[in-house]
Amino acid sequence: MIAFGPVPSRRLGRSLGINNIPPKICSYGCVYCQLGRTIKKQVQRLIFYEPKEILKAVEEKIEKTREVGESIDYLTFVPDGEPTLDANLGFEIDLLKPLGIKTAVITNASLIWRVDVREDLMKADWVSLKVDSTRERFWRRINRPHQNLELDTILDGMLEFSKVYDGELVTETMLLKGANDREEHIKEVADFLTQLKPSKAYLSVATRPPAEKWVQPPSEEVINRAYQNFSEKIDNVEYLIGYEGNAFAFTGNVEEDLLSITSVHPMREEAVKKFLSQAKADWSTIQKLIDQEQLIETEYEGKKFYMRKLHERHKR
Repeated sequence: MIAFGPVPSRRLGRSLGINNIPPKICSYGCVYCQLGRTIKKQVQRLIFYEPKEILKAVEEKIEKTREVGESIDYLTFVPDGEPTLDANLGFEIDLLKPLGIKTAVITNASLIWRVDVREDLMKADWVSLKVDSTRERFWRRINRPHQNLELDTILDGMLEFSKVYDGELVTETMLLKGANDREEHIKEVADFLTQLKPSKAYLSVATRPPAEKWVQPPSEEVINRAYQNFSEKIDNVEYLIGYEGNAFAFTGNVEEDLLSITSVHPMREEAVKKFLSQAKADWSTIQKLIDQEQLIETEYEGKKFYMRKLHERHKR
């Protein structure tokens, strides 16, 4: 299926997905990929679907969505492989523009060193780049790139793109236990991101069954530390830990609201107290969520933080 959804997206609101790459054709073989191992690893850009076929599929999905009274905020290229392998990506974005809905591309950025790829991505309203590591050894272990790719060239390509792109640029960094979660490594990634100047930097963890059994998310304490380190250098940081709740929504239900907020931002103790006061609730609400193992208390530089507890670790 070329067009799917729309699905609720914490990053993009109501997102209609566009699957412009056949299953698991990718330039990376990321160990944490929720779609499983890469079937075919390549870096050559090809035509996989006719652009008019993609346009027709999207138009039909939009029509059906509107018939049932639902809205769409973004048309998002988020396929079963790497979207920039599609040689017609830029042309397809141009075809979609008359539909009047913003376009987004979620890319691993492996081909952004190519001028034609940067030109294609320039046409999108919102672009997400993957930056899991700035160290060669960790990059190869985590992302398992095609043999013809070089990390320094990719990082340089990201910087070139960020200088000229006038849309919304965001980054995503996947944290893996024992792989790229050491504080010095996290600070190096943050240093690089300060050069990219993303409008938002996302920290994520593997919360669904990954391609490799050894992949595990770091502890909540490590995630909180990473968040604080990123926030020291980057203006807008969020983490994605897989909570399927009503993210960002203030429902009037103090427990649901707390879980929504703390699934994106760790809350300092004083912020929690202020929130409880505004909601006319007391600390027993927090203790209840901790006892139910929905919330966790952690500490960073002498200050207490509260964050949504991670889902149960993967069992495969």
